[in-house]
Amino acid sequence: MTPSLYERVQEAVRFIRARSAISPEVGLVLGSGLGAVAERLTDVLVLDYGDIPHFPPVTVAGHPGRLWLGRLGATAVAVLQGRFHYYEGYSMEEVTFPVRVLGALGARELIVTNAAGGINLRLRPGSLMLIADHLNLMGVNPLRGPNEERFGPRFPDMTAVYSPRLRALAREVAREMGLTPEEGVYAAVSGPSYETPAEVRMLRQLGADAVGMSTVPEAIVARHMGMEVLGISVIANMAAGIADRPLRHEDVLEAAARAAELLAEWLARLIPRVRAHGISESSGEGPV
Repeated sequence: MTPSLYERVQEAVRFIRARSAISPEVGLVLGSGLGAVAERLTDVLVLDYGDIPHFPPVTVAGHPGRLWLGRLGATAVAVLQGRFHYYEGYSMEEVTFPVRVLGALGARELIVTNAAGGINLRLRPGSLMLIADHLNLMGVNPLRGPNEERFGPRFPDMTAVYSPRLRALAREVAREMGLTPEEGVYAAVSGPSYETPAEVRMLRQLGADAVGMSTVPEAIVARHMGMEVLGISVIANMAAGIADRPLRHEDVLEAAARAAELLAEWLARLIPRVRAHGISESSGEGPV
């Protein structure tokens, strides 16, 4: 008999806990080419996704496929270096499985990063954007199907997916670094083809500031589990019709690499303060 999602998550959790005494307070998902922050952890254990029960293999360049457990300052952190995408052929359950595992390990906040295409003309390659809200245009919701009440409610509220508390804290830390990140709406599409100029014009009319192929499923599942979410986009390129040349994944990785150290410094300063600044806004009974 095939084990349920809950049983598979618990099996992965048991595997990880047998190898590390760290119970993460904060989870972090690193997007394409944005792995530098993982190298700042102390007391580190690194596990390949392929060794963890029920984790699928990573197939996209720039996503190494490793789980890091360690500390930034006094804060216990779990870092997903590499993510799974719907366009790879995985189900939404598989795409979001690692986030379920982080929640079940104890993470109460989730920071999700990505490399995105800029739509708003205030953004430029290398810009950092705090996600204030999203448009789910992927054609599917990760909560579709029977609900597992031990994870969260059937109909979770999405009024404030991206925590105002965490966004305010992130802006405060950025100011201390002399940064002024933009804030905007992230549109998630299924990919893997990049958007057409007509689609980009449509997204702008819908209120999108940036576009990408990830993040939203993970954010929805995290909120379902009662976690607070912070989303950060690194603008790797301008979207089709704005850029004056064809879009290539190699260019995305190059732009992300240029911004990776700056993002790593921002996160390294931010994460130790996430748990120190009051009680989480997360709702419900939280991860199990």
